[in-house]
Amino acid sequence: MKIIVTGGAGFIGANFLNLFVPRFPEHQFINLDKLTYAANLESLRGIESLPNYALQRIDINDAAAVDEIFEATDPDLVVHFAAESHVDRSIHGPREFIRTNIEGTFNLLEACRKHWPSGDGRLFHHVSTDEVYGSLGETGAFSETTAYDPSSPYSASKAASDHIVRAYHRTYGLPIKVTNCSNNYGPMQFPEKLIPLMVLNALERKPLPIYGRGLNVRDWLYVTDHCEAIWTVIERGRIGRTYNIGGNSEKRNIDVVDLLCHIIAEETGSDPSELLALKEFVADRPGHDLRYAIDATRIREECEWEPKETFDTGIRKTVRWYLSNQSWVDDVRSGEYRKWIDTNYGERAG
Repeated sequence: MKIIVTGGAGFIGANFLNLFVPRFPEHQFINLDKLTYAANLESLRGIESLPNYALQRIDINDAAAVDEIFEATDPDLVVHFAAESHVDRSIHGPREFIRTNIEGTFNLLEACRKHWPSGDGRLFHHVSTDEVYGSLGETGAFSETTAYDPSSPYSASKAASDHIVRAYHRTYGLPIKVTNCSNNYGPMQFPEKLIPLMVLNALERKPLPIYGRGLNVRDWLYVTDHCEAIWTVIERGRIGRTYNIGGNSEKRNIDVVDLLCHIIAEETGSDPSELLALKEFVADRPGHDLRYAIDATRIREECEWEPKETFDTGIRKTVRWYLSNQSWVDDVRSGEYRKWIDTNYGERAG
């Protein structure tokens, strides 16, 4: 089987490829990635020389380049991770989110429609977010039938892409599946996100900025649990179906930061009170959703999937990964990995 993975040098895509390229040597994995600021090829060092893995630097906004790679590879499966994903960036600069998340998804769907005239044995798997559902109150959880109510340019662009994917199934019969996941965390996450930002700032004794009073609640999903869930849906899920993926780990942001301070102190032999004193409350994000929670009944009952990591086990693994991979962190923070990408791939963009 030939598998196109879009955005495979990003956080979730890289974890997905690191899991499944070695596990399935009989499958060919083609990583399509524009290699933007959050893409780090250092995350793929362990698989880059394997014979069933290949990287193509392609911008999914380039419809001609997407069509060419479909023509060349004739993929059986597309796993679509590529997206602009940081809410704060979408507030300050929404244009790239609209282009990549909507137009880029459209280009991939058009390539599938062109090259898969019957659709038999093919699949387009669309990876999305629980943020499309908007905000919950103190009770309740998002199900697959929850009405969409996005709050940010990011979540609105992902909501639009979800609708387009489903429309291609209903209108053209394109074989699709959609997963909407809760907040991911784990190794190799770009340090603009809450958990790696807090870990790295705490290690350097920099302020730990927390929006509002830190009372916003998120359901946390360890990244390899998410990747395993996606593969499970690919294998066992129903065509045309949406599956919500959650980690069964609702936490207030302030509690996440407090726990991180204690774990980092324990792992480094430092005083937790020194780290806790770094907490700094900052002006809240515009349109900041109060609470997310996932009802994962469908994926549990139809696909027999459950997360393996609790938040306590996953967060400790995450802290230890950042402590043990200082060169990865240094490359990201210094921008050295960007220089390497520009030097080695600057003229290869599709």
